[in-house]
Amino acid sequence: MATNLKKQLTQIAARAKQASGALSNLSSTTKNKILQEMARALQAKRGLILKANRKDLAKAKAARLADALIDRLALNDKRIKEMSESLVQISRLNDPVGKVIRAWLRPNGLWIHKVRVPIGVIAIIYESRPNVTSDCIGLCFKSGNSVILRGGSESLNSNLAIFHALNQVLKKHHLADGIINMVGTVDRKAVDILLKLDDFIDLVIPRGGENLIKHVASLSRIPVIKHYKGICIVYVDKSADLSKAQAICFNAKVQRPGVCNAMESMLVHKAIAARFLPAMARKFNDAGVEIRGCPVTRKIVKSAKPATEQDYHTEYLALKLSVKVVNDLEQAISHTNYYGTHHSDAIVTQNYESALEFLRRVDSACVYVNASTRFTDGYQFGMGAEIGISTDKLHARGPMALEELTTYKYMIFGSGQVRG
Repeated sequence: MATNLKKQLTQIAARAKQASGALSNLSSTTKNKILQEMARALQAKRGLILKANRKDLAKAKAARLADALIDRLALNDKRIKEMSESLVQISRLNDPVGKVIRAWLRPNGLWIHKVRVPIGVIAIIYESRPNVTSDCIGLCFKSGNSVILRGGSESLNSNLAIFHALNQVLKKHHLADGIINMVGTVDRKAVDILLKLDDFIDLVIPRGGENLIKHVASLSRIPVIKHYKGICIVYVDKSADLSKAQAICFNAKVQRPGVCNAMESMLVHKAIAARFLPAMARKFNDAGVEIRGCPVTRKIVKSAKPATEQDYHTEYLALKLSVKVVNDLEQAISHTNYYGTHHSDAIVTQNYESALEFLRRVDSACVYVNASTRFTDGYQFGMGAEIGISTDKLHARGPMALEELTTYKYMIFGSGQVRG
């Protein structure tokens, strides 16, 4: 069985590698036309996709998966419309392939061009969210990359229905088999096999829980860009506008608690804790947020539960929040760099120097001043759909949109030059 699975996956990867060459030569006009047809195909196949999704939801509820996971798994007419609109938006984005990043003329007459090109074959391993399937297909197709998708077992039926709807469009245009690929097995060994196929796959992007990402990173022979968990922290400085701080912290925690850019820890300067925390806690309590606080927090907010060391390391993805009162900006920065996951962190302050210090020293992909961490998103950044939020530093960091799915090559034009 394992031998057959390895053979099957190797064939998929080899086809993807071969197809990537043909895909890289497609014009922007052709790619955009096909993406718009894919968008219409999702709407046309809506009934089949929702039927498949109902099967996945029934299994998820029977398995008693967490509410946050079920929310990510669920599809409806609105979400399918959003998936369709996302493909249309991708079609309208500037194509990064072929873009000249820089060009210069050497004294010997050589013209050197640094040009964006596709990465090649990208394997994306993800959990729960079926909309990831269409977004990843759209982004990889537009950026000229073949893609191998391996979704979670909980969303297999939904993913396959979306994949078949979009692949039919490619078949209609007689494009190379292997441009988009779905691993249609729930066998966990499939992931381990994919991670060894470095002769064919150029990049692996895992999207999901901490255990999945650590597993992929530890086993892969292929470069990995990690979309790690989001322990996002908001620090309310002593000079903060408390009304703004309350609105920012409430939005960061409550608007959508089950996503990676939601606030999980709130730090408050000791000078304003007694003024800020009571009203903030009442607002959180009214929204059903469970507060876990340090000893100083619990003296001010009587309803707060004790926060453990582990709480500050926890991505709740729920209406829970760890709170700590800190002595100064220095402690806030140290706490953020130690307990955070280098995803998205914010300072609320009216002090320009404090804002700059926080921006410079907090080692995260996205660092905010006087704004909610919930803006870390490809659409909100004006980049369009994203593969995810990279917490790595190489080769991409933060929201990964089209440009982050390309690399570059040097194209050198000569007129007979030889090196002496």
